[in-house]
Amino acid sequence: MPLVSGRPLPETALSQAHVNRISTAVPGNEIHGFFRQFAAASLRDQPREQKLFLKMSEKSGIERRHSCIETAEDAAGPVVDRAGMFRRGAFPGTGERMDFYEAHAADLAMRAIGGLELDDPSAITHLVVASCTGMSAPGLDLQILRRLGLDPSVERTLIGFMGCYAAISALKAARHIVRSEPDAKVLVVNCELCTLHLKETTDLEQLLTFSIWGDGASAALVTAEPTGLRLDGFRALLAGDADELMTWNVRDDGFDMVLSGRVPATIQSVLGAHRGEILGNRDVDEIDLWAVHPGGRSVLDAIQKTLDLAPEALAPSREVLRDNGNMSSATVMFVLEKMLADGRPGQQGIGMAFGPGLTAETMSFGVAA
Repeated sequence: MPLVSGRPLPETALSQAHVNRISTAVPGNEIHGFFRQFAAASLRDQPREQKLFLKMSEKSGIERRHSCIETAEDAAGPVVDRAGMFRRGAFPGTGERMDFYEAHAADLAMRAIGGLELDDPSAITHLVVASCTGMSAPGLDLQILRRLGLDPSVERTLIGFMGCYAAISALKAARHIVRSEPDAKVLVVNCELCTLHLKETTDLEQLLTFSIWGDGASAALVTAEPTGLRLDGFRALLAGDADELMTWNVRDDGFDMVLSGRVPATIQSVLGAHRGEILGNRDVDEIDLWAVHPGGRSVLDAIQKTLDLAPEALAPSREVLRDNGNMSSATVMFVLEKMLADGRPGQQGIGMAFGPGLTAETMSFGVAA
């Protein structure tokens, strides 16, 4: 029998970790319509591309996105935001953007954590923070620790620059912690300020890529208490020779996000080749819940087709995409929040998210009785 600190633990304690609670938050600034106007104005000298952008963004499945940036009144004007940080012809460099991240990310993260309504934050033993859109040291983890009043000795883990699948990696880390320390109470936080990396460009593909991003944060409590969503297992899949299709690089003018139009077809190929592994050798109709990261409408369409899913299977993902866009690592947690609220005991689920590599992180879960 395994030992921890010399004390034997029952096998059942090592095999179960549950997401007991999830809370999410978005900033108060809704920016989707503003950005479409901004992009259209940027393409005013390219009427064909302007028309194509408006047509394609209209079909994105997104109606609302939110940002920590307060937009100006005129999307076609010389200044994009009220603070004057984004001026046409003089958009901010990476340093100024990181200053903004440091000043605003913790506020958004704390809003998500507040929704958990933790009875005793000092009881938290581990803090796992995932964020891919900003960095500083001392960082977001220490800001959360101090503002929440956590024990200074709480074990902290930072997960960064993994892209949209970082949330699955964070849950995986939390599961390992709980399986090895059944008394652990793990706070998992995802916080992303994607819109901070707006670029001044007339490149149609870049404008279309940016038209899906939004800001958002999530917080989750993971413990051995058998309530909520049980984390059963994880599997990572990697596409061969597809590194350039989804990239995430630090440049002088912020973080450079690239999403190739070939991503949906590549995801379709990877999932098709590994269908049995993802399903755990079960039939599709044995899976009740599909917590799929909505990287875009075409990504969801490709997954639905490849796995032969009923239209309603991805309804939660499409709702999150419609109301928030793609918030990088926080997004799949918004989907899981819906399933935690509406799931019925005994239901089985599959979660998945995608990122640079091209990597697919998948997990199996169940609704606790």
